[in-house]
Amino acid sequence: MVLPSFLSRVRPLALALSLGGLGGCMLGPDYRRPAVSMPVEYKEAAGWKAATPHDGKAHGDWWQAFGDPQLDALLVQVEVSNPNVAQYLAQYAKARALTGEARADLFPSLSGSAGMTRSGSGGGSYLTSSTGSSSSSSGTQSSRSVSGISNNYSTQLSLSWEPDLWGKLRRTLEENRTSAEASAAELADATLSAQSSLAQNYFQLRVLDERIRLYDVNIRSYQRYLQVVRDQYEEGQTSRATLAQAETQLESARASSLDLQWQRAQYEHAIAILIGKAPAEFSLPVVEHFDYRIPQTSAGVASSLLERRPDVAAAEREVAAANAAIGVALSGYFPDLTLSASGGFQSSSTQKLFTVANRFWSIGPSFSQTLFDFGATGAQVDQARAAYDATVASYRQTVLDALGEVEDCLVELRTLETELAARRRAADAARESERVTYDQYREGMIDYLDVATTQNTSLSEQQSVLQLVATQLVTSVQLIVALGGGWQSGTEGLAEAR
Repeated sequence: MVLPSFLSRVRPLALALSLGGLGGCMLGPDYRRPAVSMPVEYKEAAGWKAATPHDGKAHGDWWQAFGDPQLDALLVQVEVSNPNVAQYLAQYAKARALTGEARADLFPSLSGSAGMTRSGSGGGSYLTSSTGSSSSSSGTQSSRSVSGISNNYSTQLSLSWEPDLWGKLRRTLEENRTSAEASAAELADATLSAQSSLAQNYFQLRVLDERIRLYDVNIRSYQRYLQVVRDQYEEGQTSRATLAQAETQLESARASSLDLQWQRAQYEHAIAILIGKAPAEFSLPVVEHFDYRIPQTSAGVASSLLERRPDVAAAEREVAAANAAIGVALSGYFPDLTLSASGGFQSSSTQKLFTVANRFWSIGPSFSQTLFDFGATGAQVDQARAAYDATVASYRQTVLDALGEVEDCLVELRTLETELAARRRAADAARESERVTYDQYREGMIDYLDVATTQNTSLSEQQSVLQLVATQLVTSVQLIVALGGGWQSGTEGLAEAR
């Protein structure tokens, strides 16, 4: 066959030029990570407890450190069911596809075609027969239209390739690849953010359950107290003001309990949405007792944030993509070379299509270059450099924000530990004061107003303890997430994007 013979001649040339093009120069600066000022250690980590193990990293499923099976089951669903995470997953898949497309542009493309056309030309009519007589003017005649019709059959293969003389295609591949890596990090960050929100909502809900349970206990006590006071009032042993005070205390506690119940419902709705369910399809039953654990977390060295925070990694990869875009823009100053070759057969008959006499072929290079564009190429280069500077500034700001988040969580957790201990002592003292005061009231030594005051104080202190527990749990989640959760750069997702 002639066409395979033609391709056998072209293939060595294309391979040689491909290897030469892939080894050509690359315009634009080679990427180097921007320098950022990183402290040796965190300011607020002084005296901080070391975690076990002592590597300062939360690997894998970070939420397991809290030891709550219900929380574990919920957080696993975020990665597979959360619509926002699914959106970032689709964007990552798109970025990887763009990387594959850019990689394919480095190599020749082969296309084929086959077709048949029918065409006609000319045409007319001529007389075929006639009859007649001298006695009449009648007769008959006929004509036939004639036209030239031809068929044309063809088959063709075309080979085209743009040698990457100036590194434009390789810089484009670099830009798309680093963008895909940034997309992978953004996916991890979105997943971590959704998991963090769910964990915080879960702990808030569980503590609200404890606070509602505490109100229920006090409401039952207030009901008993109210019955005692009502009996005394009916017997004339106490005043109407004392009865009103007992009623006020009971109804106030009921109102506060109802206020917490709608808050609990809203947290439950938020959890349902985070796992990709409608609120009507999800419920989280109240547990008999909420046993919580505050995990010990080691902050590690500050510089580890550059590898452990997915948002920092995403910002750094965006810088790398912007750096590659400069090389793409600079290539606009230089001509594009395209090598093309085609060959095939063309005939009016399929029986004689694949013969030497009916073959055709062409091969040759072509150059294209913008000779004058009124500064458009220079403007594109300036845009690329400005975009790079913007991503560098954004990267450095992201690092600063990350450092600030860790410092904030460290100081809050350290302070909360001392504050919670003091609040628990105050709650214990308030409960003792409530007990003593009620005993004095039963002995007739004081009025019920004093009892109500100490009871309200005791309830308030116990509620404050639970509120601090919720804050401590939420801050613990925030610290783990601020340190990057279980994510680390160089994960499988990033490796696949390369």
